Amino acid sequence: MAVPATRKLRPLRFPRDFGSHADWRTEWWYITGHAEVPDAGGSRTFGFQVTFFRSRIDETQALRSAFAAKQLVFAHAALTDLKGRRLLHDQRIARTGMGVASASESDTDIALRDWSLKRQPDGRYEARVTASGFSLELDFMPTQPLLVQGDAGLSRKGAGQDETSYYYSEPQLKVGGRIGLEDRHYVPTEGRAWLDHEWSETIMSPQAVGWDWIGMNLHDGSALTAFRLRDGAGRAVWAGGSWRDSHGTLRVFTQTEVQFEARRQWKSPSSQASYPVEWRLSTPVGRFGIQALLDDQELDSRGSTGTIYWEGLSDLLDERGQAVGRGYLEMTGYAGKLRL
Repeated sequence: MAVPATRKLRPLRFPRDFGSHADWRTEWWYITGHAEVPDAGGSRTFGFQVTFFRSRIDETQALRSAFAAKQLVFAHAALTDLKGRRLLHDQRIARTGMGVASASESDTDIALRDWSLKRQPDGRYEARVTASGFSLELDFMPTQPLLVQGDAGLSRKGAGQDETSYYYSEPQLKVGGRIGLEDRHYVPTEGRAWLDHEWSETIMSPQAVGWDWIGMNLHDGSALTAFRLRDGAGRAVWAGGSWRDSHGTLRVFTQTEVQFEARRQWKSPSSQASYPVEWRLSTPVGRFGIQALLDDQELDSRGSTGTIYWEGLSDLLDERGQAVGRGYLEMTGYAGKLRL
């Protein structure tokens, strides 16, 4: 697997690679999941997203001023309220330094004003977000080993020499803490989350306009990743993913082994973009259905990363239509070519 001439493939090293990689252009830490909470004698389901991005600004790297914006930190947070049939979301952006934003290089420890994501010595992640209309004070405890994606952590995103990223996941995270909504706090009784950490020089192939991606925690303890990058005509530029079964056996998919087929579209009244909210997915380990649990999970992040995308809580179905897992579906490039 080729890497840029200035880079050498190296094994991932932990805890160092839990931290930031400031010499790479783009990086993100991405936690999505769901929580079941008690509510009025029954239960209520929430989906949530907490994402921190770091971006190196090439034009300012040679500047000596402490005020130069050499690194930017962005953050997105979202809460899907299935009972209320709504999505709430918020966003932040700031340059690093001056006590406003930071991203440690020694371990996962990112802060943007009063939003933060930090990994504790026992491996637990703590996310703290006070957003517009909701709050997330969530803890995520690993229940399985790290899932290293691609070829020893190097995930190909296209045929070009530099179209790669370093990429690992932590599926099947146990969810704790509390969710704040409308002056109430809900404590999860059960829930599962998924963390992705990825860094690269390019976010996707020049031929691509966006991607479709899933990270699914299966009820039996397995984990499924699948993605494809699309061109402007909706054709796959590249595809990949992985499957780790409940016994820990890992299979990494090649680009010809993953096919996404759209089954139902939803048109956003805000952006007028049309998103496939139901899919048929073919992989070497089986065929699955993907079904959004709420159609309107579009996020307008033009105030931070500059894009509109769809990301939401979804079920994974077997060929009989039975739910076998739950996780998140992300779709970018439908409201215009993705640019960060």
